[in-house]
Amino acid sequence: MAVADLNTALALLILLLVGSLLQAEADIGVNWGILSTHRLSPPIVVDLLKENRIGKVKLFDTDPSILRALMGSNIEVMVGIPNEMLELLSSSPVAADVWVSQNVSRYVVKGGVNMRYIAVGNEPFLTSYQGQFQSFVVPAMLNLQQSLSKANLAGYIKLVVPCNADAYEASLPSQGAFRPELTQIMTQLVSFLNSNGSPFLVNIYPFFNIYQNTDFPQDYAFFEGSTHPVVDGQNIYYNAFDGNFDTLVAALNRIGFGQMPIVIGEVGWPTDGSFSANLSAARAFNQGLINHLLSNKGTPLRPGVPPADVFLFSLLDEEQKSTLPGNFERHWGIFSFDGQVKYPLNLGNGILKNARDVQYLPSRWCVANPFRDLTDVSNHIKLACSVADCTTLYYGGLCNAIGDKGNISYAFNSYYQVQNQDERSCDFDGLGMVTFLDPSIGDCHFLVGVNDNSSSTSCRILSWLWVLILWVLISAP
Repeated sequence: MAVADLNTALALLILLLVGSLLQAEADIGVNWGILSTHRLSPPIVVDLLKENRIGKVKLFDTDPSILRALMGSNIEVMVGIPNEMLELLSSSPVAADVWVSQNVSRYVVKGGVNMRYIAVGNEPFLTSYQGQFQSFVVPAMLNLQQSLSKANLAGYIKLVVPCNADAYEASLPSQGAFRPELTQIMTQLVSFLNSNGSPFLVNIYPFFNIYQNTDFPQDYAFFEGSTHPVVDGQNIYYNAFDGNFDTLVAALNRIGFGQMPIVIGEVGWPTDGSFSANLSAARAFNQGLINHLLSNKGTPLRPGVPPADVFLFSLLDEEQKSTLPGNFERHWGIFSFDGQVKYPLNLGNGILKNARDVQYLPSRWCVANPFRDLTDVSNHIKLACSVADCTTLYYGGLCNAIGDKGNISYAFNSYYQVQNQDERSCDFDGLGMVTFLDPSIGDCHFLVGVNDNSSSTSCRILSWLWVLILWVLISAP
C-alpha cells in the first residue's frame, strides 16, 4: 500500500474512532429523585434502568439503599451533596474524609457502585440564595479532592458543581458572561475543574422561558425549527437549548476556558401542572432533544461536539417536591411515580418499557360520599391536599375539569393512598367512602399507591446522623 493510501486509511480510522467516542458520549442518563411518599423499591428502579438500557444516573444524595441496589449494575452514577453540608465540608478536612469514607469508599469496591461524579451542592449559585452558599463551594471541593486522593479515587471520580443557567447572562449567545459577582469565584472553580479533569455541569430548562414569559416564541423552545430564530452574527439559533448552551461556552471562553467539557446535569419538560406542561409538549421536547443530541451536530460554537453527558430530568414523578416554582414541579418524570411510561420515548435504545414487579396496594379508592351534603368539605380538602399531591386539580392541570365532586374525590383518594389506605383516613367526618370501582374520569387517573416496604427513609436518617455528630464534635470548644 502506498504511503498516501496508508495515511488516508489511518485518517479514516481515526475519524471513525472519534465518531464512535462522540456517539458513546451522547448516551442519555436520568436524574433519580426520591421526594415521594409513593416510592418504588430501589431494586425495582435499578431493574427499570437496566431494562431500558439507561447507563447513567444522577442522584441528589447518597441514600444507602439506592447505592446498595446499584452495586454490580455497572450503571455510571453521580451522587450529590446537599447545599446545607457545604459549610461543614469547606471548614473541616476531617468532615470531608469521613464523608468520602461513608458515602464513596465503602461502595466503590470490586463489584460495587460505578461512581463517576460527585456533585458538590445543587445549584449553589442561584440568585435566589443571595450568596448563601457560594463562598463554601471551592473550599469544600479542595477538601473533598484531598479526601479522594487519600482514598486513591481522585483519578477516577470527578468533582462537579451543578450550576443553574442564571449563573451566566447575555442578550446574544456570543456575548455570554458569568454574573459580575460570580466572575472571580467561577474563574477559581473552572480552574480547579480543569486542573482535575472535571467537566462544567449546567442545568438548562427551556420550559422556564415559556412559563415565565408569555411573549417567548413557543416554537423556539423545541427542536423542529423556529419562525423566530436568534441571529448572532454568522450564527443562527433555531432552538433555546443551543442558544443557552453557547451562552455558557462564550462565558467559559471569556475567562479562558473555552474548551472546557460540558455536562448537562438537568434538562427536561414537565407533563402536568401548567398549560405549557402536558404530555404532548413533554414528548415533543424530550424526543427532539434526544434526536438532536444523538445526531452529534453540536452547536454553532461547538459544531460536531455534543455535551459530554446528558441527564434528563427526571426519571420518576416526585409528589413531595416544593411547588414554590410552580405546580409542574411534581410532574417532571418520563415515568409516573410507579414506573409506568407516560408517553412513547426513545432514548436511543428503543421505546421505553414499564417497570416490572411493582407491588400495589389493593384496588380500592376513597371518594366523596354521594349520600352526604358536601357543603362543609373545604377544610377536609385543605387537610388532604396539605399532605397529598393535588396539583393536577389546579388551573392548567390534567384533572382541572372533573367537576366539584370529582375534585373532592381526587383529594380524598390522594390522601387515602398516602396513608396506605388506612380505613380511618377515608372518613372525613363521614364525607368520604371507600369504593372498589375505579373512579378515574377520562384522562384523569385516580392513583393506587405502591406497596413499598423498603427502609430508605431510616437509611437516609442514619446517613445524616454522622454529619450531626461530626458537626457537634468539630464545633465543641
